[in-house]
Amino acid sequence: MGNDVLRTPDERFAQLPGWTSMPRYFDDLAGCEGLRLHYVDEGPRDAAVTALCLHGEPTWGYLYRRMLPVFTAAGLRVVVPDFFGFGRSDKPVDDGWYTFERHRAAMLAFVDRLDLHGVLLVVQDWGGLIGLTLPLAAPERYTRLLVMNTGLGTGTVTEGFRRWRDYNNAQPDLAVGRLIQRGCPHLSDAEAAAYDAPFPDRRHKAGVRAFPNLVPDRDDAPGAAISRDALAYWKTRWAGESFMAIGMTDPVLGAPAMRGLHAAIRGCPPPMEIADAGHFVQEWGEPVARAALARFGLDR
Repeated sequence: MGNDVLRTPDERFAQLPGWTSMPRYFDDLAGCEGLRLHYVDEGPRDAAVTALCLHGEPTWGYLYRRMLPVFTAAGLRVVVPDFFGFGRSDKPVDDGWYTFERHRAAMLAFVDRLDLHGVLLVVQDWGGLIGLTLPLAAPERYTRLLVMNTGLGTGTVTEGFRRWRDYNNAQPDLAVGRLIQRGCPHLSDAEAAAYDAPFPDRRHKAGVRAFPNLVPDRDDAPGAAISRDALAYWKTRWAGESFMAIGMTDPVLGAPAMRGLHAAIRGCPPPMEIADAGHFVQEWGEPVARAALARFGLDR
C-alpha cells in the first residue's frame, strides 16, 4: 500500500457501542486489486434471503447496527460493505480517484465475488444512488427492496442537495460525528464518535469530500445514463417486493423526493413515515427493519 492510499488503524474501531461484527476483507476485487474493502457477513451462509445493506455519505456500515440484529434474528444473512474511502475500507487520498463508475464497479465485483442470491437490497443515500443501479447487471440476484431516504442520479438534483453540496465543499475537514448527531439527537456522544472513527485526520476524508460532487446533476454527467436505465427498470421490470421508509425531517431527500421515487418503484406499497427521523433513517432502524420483514413475510 503506497502513500496514495490510507488505511485507518484497527484500534480506532475497538469497542464501538452497539457494534460487535467481525471484520472481513477483500483485497483483490476485480478492478480494485491492491485496495482492501471491508465488509461484515453475519447469519447463515445458506440463508434463503441475504440483506445487502449499503451505506451512504459520510457514514459507514456502523449505520446499520440497529437493523442488523433484527435481520439475523429472522434467519437472514446480512452483508454490509464499506465503500472505498469509508469505514474500514482503504482510502485513496486523491479526491479525483473517486468516481461513480468506480464505486458501482466495485459493488458489482463484490456481489459477484460473494455470489449473492435472494438479495434483499437495503439502501439509503449513496447506497441507493449506487445500489439501485446494481440489479441492471444481474436482476436474477435481487428479490426484495428496502429503500430509505435516497434517489437515483438521473441528472436532476434538489435545491436542498445543492445547499448540502455547497456546505460540504466548504468543509474540507468535515466534522462527521457532529453532523450526524445534529440530525440524530438521540445519539450518545460515543455513538457519534464511532462515525469519526474511520477518519483520524482530513487526509482520510477524500471520499467524504468527493461523494457529493459525484451525484449526477446534468444529463451527461457520469452515472446519469445508467441511473436513467435503472429508473426504467424499477418502473417497468421490477417484479420483486418493496418497502419504503421515509425520514420526514430530512432537508435534502425528504418526503417530496421520496414520494417521487416511490411512484417510480413498481408495486411499492404506501411508505412508512417516521415523523422525527431525518436523513440517516437507519438510526431509527429497528422498527423499520421489523416492519419491512413483516411486509415480506420474513418475520418470525
